[in-house]
Amino acid sequence: MKIAIIGGGYVGLVSAACFAEFGVSVMVAETDPARLDRLRRGEIPIYEPGLDPLVERNRAAGRLGFTGRIEEAIAGAEAVFIAVGTPSRRGGGHADLSYVFAAAEQVLAALDHPTVLVTKSTVPVGTGRRLAALAAARRPDLAIDVASNPEFLREGSAIGDFMRPDRVVVGAETERAREVLRALYRPLNLIETPILITGLETAELIKYAANAFLAMKVTFINEMADLCEAVGADVHGVARGMGLDRRIGAKFLHPGPGFGGSCFPKDTLALVRIAQDAGAPSRLIETVVAVNEARKAGMAGRVIAACGGTVRGKTIAVLGLTFKPETDDMRDSPAIPIVSRLVGDGAHVRVYDPQGMAQARMMLPDGVTYCPNALAALEAAEALVVATEWNEFRALDPARLAETMRGRAVIDLRNIFDPATLRAAGFAYHGIGRPGG
Repeated sequence: MKIAIIGGGYVGLVSAACFAEFGVSVMVAETDPARLDRLRRGEIPIYEPGLDPLVERNRAAGRLGFTGRIEEAIAGAEAVFIAVGTPSRRGGGHADLSYVFAAAEQVLAALDHPTVLVTKSTVPVGTGRRLAALAAARRPDLAIDVASNPEFLREGSAIGDFMRPDRVVVGAETERAREVLRALYRPLNLIETPILITGLETAELIKYAANAFLAMKVTFINEMADLCEAVGADVHGVARGMGLDRRIGAKFLHPGPGFGGSCFPKDTLALVRIAQDAGAPSRLIETVVAVNEARKAGMAGRVIAACGGTVRGKTIAVLGLTFKPETDDMRDSPAIPIVSRLVGDGAHVRVYDPQGMAQARMMLPDGVTYCPNALAALEAAEALVVATEWNEFRALDPARLAETMRGRAVIDLRNIFDPATLRAAGFAYHGIGRPGG
């Protein structure tokens, strides 16, 4: 079986490598010359654990290839997946579908055989129906079925999510489309993965609804953390007590500085706009978006308060810049407003992240000092801010911290340290939702 994937970004590249691992012949079309050149040289342009050897193994086996020509990618393909970006449009929050429809137009112009056109990108409800109408108008000479196959890949664990998923969602309304996608995912039958076959609109909405619900859990536990601080409770005990209820579950009940990344901020805002446009506004998700934005903006205030009300002229070390560990993605990371506010208020900010430094240089303000490791960032710092919970930060020795830092303020926005241990070492520890701050 042969398929084509249009777009060699995060979703497209991970999906291509994993489908190839299933034994499928996959050709990826990438229009960015620099990215295409790197892929052809065997260089992976994103950081995702396990992706490098997976791509190399399938390239060597001849199951995975890269091209800049749509015609070459789709030749003989039984399915063509569109996996391009759908960023938020400026000024409104609606998903920008220009890349999706540009890719579809190119595919339709180049096709010379019947196929299934599949949206892998996260697209608003109704997009599949619009693509079906476009296919019928542009290529009435060919039988082109349109399907939706949303991805549920978590950055940092995307390969496991693809190879051992909770479920596969397929929106398809013709038997041929259902057969092609069932055949593609047949290897998952061995592990009894549920494959949910729905209509186009239902599949498109499942993706948004799932991400919005998870974002709501994150926002809820963050608000509970604030309440815990006010009444002297421990948010981790609250989260554990909630998570043991099987109706709720423990995942995504981890307090912090707010959610970021490529999915939750974009998808929650897009769902708000989809609901408003449909005349069925989602007040709950509107509130989630507003509360999360306010939380991210307010985190720098916690740092400033812990530093005595001002950071002017002070050296602040910020460890972790990506929106979560095990990724190099800084999109909508809480670290961005934190560092920006600290720099704006006159602090000397020293930063380190194991994978996000290259992106940070493009997204953080001038005046930031980029350090080669955590201890270098901590040199002569009055305060330490933990913004991302990379495992290597958990292992920092309090005695070494005391030797390296000038001050004793620790603002742990991910609760990776034991408060008692740090306080016993002489630090003024400030966590999230913990007794005593």
